[in-house]
Amino acid sequence: MPSKPTKKKPVSKKPAAKKKSTAKKPVAKKKPAAKKPANNKAAAAKKKAELAKKAALKKKIEAKKIADRKKVELAKKAALKKKIEAQKKAEAQKKAALKKKIDAQKKIEAKKKADAKKAADVLRKKQIREREIAKKQLAAAKKKELAEKAKAKAIADKEKAKEKIRLAAEKQAQREAAEKQKIAEREAKEAARLAALAEKEAAREAALRAKRKPEPPPRPVIVKTEFHDGIQATKEFDLKFLISQREALLEKRSLLTKQAVRLEDEANAMIEDVEMGDVQFDEEGGEGDTMVVERERDLMLSAQARQEVEEIDGALARIVSGEYGYSVHSGLPIPRERLKAIPWTTESVLERVGGIGRR
Repeated sequence: MPSKPTKKKPVSKKPAAKKKSTAKKPVAKKKPAAKKPANNKAAAAKKKAELAKKAALKKKIEAKKIADRKKVELAKKAALKKKIEAQKKAEAQKKAALKKKIDAQKKIEAKKKADAKKAADVLRKKQIREREIAKKQLAAAKKKELAEKAKAKAIADKEKAKEKIRLAAEKQAQREAAEKQKIAEREAKEAARLAALAEKEAAREAALRAKRKPEPPPRPVIVKTEFHDGIQATKEFDLKFLISQREALLEKRSLLTKQAVRLEDEANAMIEDVEMGDVQFDEEGGEGDTMVVERERDLMLSAQARQEVEEIDGALARIVSGEYGYSVHSGLPIPRERLKAIPWTTESVLERVGGIGRR
C-alpha cells in the first residue's frame, strides 16, 4: 500500500537583508579626523550582531526543518505500521475465512459419509431382518408340517394303543375273573373251615365262661405332669423323650408324604403315557399287562404310605393330649425301645403277638 505523500511545509523564507539604499545620501559634512575610528567600530559591532542574528535565524529554521522531517518520518512509520497491521489483520481474516470454509466443507463431507454409512447400516439391517423373517417363516412352516405329521401319528398311535389296551384289559379281566373265582372258592372253603373252628371255639369259650366270668383289669390312670410347646409330659414319658419322638414322627411323616405323592404321580404318568401313545405294546412281552401291574403296585404302596401318615397324625395328637406311649388296649405304657423303633405304635409287642389290635 503506497504511503501517503506528506505535505511539505513551506519553508520560512529568510528575511531578506535590507538592501542598502542606493539613494544618494546627502554628503555629510566632513567630520574631524579624530572621530573616524569610533564609527568603524560601531559598524563592525552592528554587522556582527546582524550576522549572529542571521545565524540564529538560520539555526532555528534548520531545527524546524529537522523537526518537521522527523515528524513526517514518524507519521510515515505510523502509517506503514498501521498498513502492515491492517494487512496482517486482513490476512488473518482471510485465513480464518478459508479455515472456516474448509471446516464447513469437512463437516459437509463428514455428514455425507455419516449419512451414507447410516443408510448402508439401515439397508444392511433391513436385509438381515428380511432374511431372519424368511428363515422364521420357513422354520414355522416346517414346524407346522412336523406338528401336523406328529399329531396324525399320535392320533393313529393313540387309537392303536386304545385298541391294545382294550384287548389287554379284556384279557386281564378274564384272568382276574378266573383268579377271583379261584380265590372265592378257596375263601369259601376257608370260611367253612373257619366257621367250623369258630363254632368249636365259641362252644369252648361258652363252656369256660359258664364256669367262670373274670372281670377285665382296670385301666391304669395316666399321671400327667408339665405341658410345654404343645407337648403334655407324663410320669412315664418326660418332655425330652417326647420332643425327640415328635421330631422323629414329623421327619417320618414328611418322608412318607413325599413317597405317596411320587407313587401317585408315577401311576398317573403311566395313564398319560398310554393316552399319548408313548407306551409301545409288544404281543410277546405283554408290556400292557406289566404296566397295569406296576400301576396297581404304586397305588397300593401310596395307600399304605397315606395310612401310615394318618397313624403318625394320631400319634402327634396323642403327644398333645398326654396319651402318647400308652397302649390303646390295656392303657399300660409301651416300652421306650419299641416306641423308638416304631414311634406311631399303639400297642406293645405282647399285645401284638397275642392278636390284639393292629400294632
